[in-house]
Amino acid sequence: MRVFGVDIGGSGIKGAPVDLERGELADERYKVLTPHPATPEAVADCVREVVDHFGWTGPVGATFPGVVTGGTTRTAANVDKRWIGTDAAALLTGRLGGDTGGSPVTLLNDADAAGLAEMQFGAGRGRTGTVIVLTFGTGIGSAVFIDGRLVPNTELGHLELHGHDAEKRASTKAKEDEELNWQQWAHRVQKYLAHVEMLFSPALFVIGGGVSRKAEKFLPLIEGIRAEIVPARLQNDAGIVGAAMAARPSSAAGSTGAAQAAPATGAPPAAGGSPAGNGPGPAARTRPAQGPTPADRAPSAAVDSPVGWPDGRR
Repeated sequence: MRVFGVDIGGSGIKGAPVDLERGELADERYKVLTPHPATPEAVADCVREVVDHFGWTGPVGATFPGVVTGGTTRTAANVDKRWIGTDAAALLTGRLGGDTGGSPVTLLNDADAAGLAEMQFGAGRGRTGTVIVLTFGTGIGSAVFIDGRLVPNTELGHLELHGHDAEKRASTKAKEDEELNWQQWAHRVQKYLAHVEMLFSPALFVIGGGVSRKAEKFLPLIEGIRAEIVPARLQNDAGIVGAAMAARPSSAAGSTGAAQAAPATGAPPAAGGSPAGNGPGPAARTRPAQGPTPADRAPSAAVDSPVGWPDGRR
């Protein structure tokens, strides 16, 4: 079975049809540069260009580099802040004609998508305990799995380390911007992994993102980490594959053991096939007595940190 996956990143937007029986791209991926500013409307146009390149009209899974709950984007660290509070699943579905018989869109966090793919088809397949998939690129994305079940939207790249967001020091972008050699960058990654290990004690780290293609240049330089550290097998295609897994039609979800589809306004699936526990669906949610929900607030009022958590109590 084939489903289309799109991976929205801070520097590029890429996609392709995915063969969900084998967990690999069914055609060579097509990529466009992320527009600047990366506003919702501008990015939606690019997603449409990627999908139209293949003449695709079926379900589409898409990733987003930030927190996604109920189809709404809640943070925007590496894209335009106007994403915060946007019903992005509905925006993309409308842009692709899903409301008129075109392509319905399922949206989830980019690292969560990559993690789903790695747990089902890649380096995390068959692994139990705590597994953390980290994607290094414009930022650092994270996907945490406990016995194969995804804990969505962890965003561990924003952990504070030595007074900075960790991704500002240890992402691939930081390596390029500061012209660090592999030894220098590996030292920063080692400090970051040690901090994450102290908090979660995982059995396995899976290192993904484009830099995973060059794992031999930096993984041997990382020392002092108890957990096993391996490169992602799907490398930079993991996000596309995981996005497609999330958009798999529910009638076919059980046929291969891949992750069950999540609705465009629901939670991302678990690696083993059942939806991740992320609270009641949209129809079951009620407005809190104390006032409007974060999604009801204007984006300008919602931002209370550089990351963009739409809740002043955080």
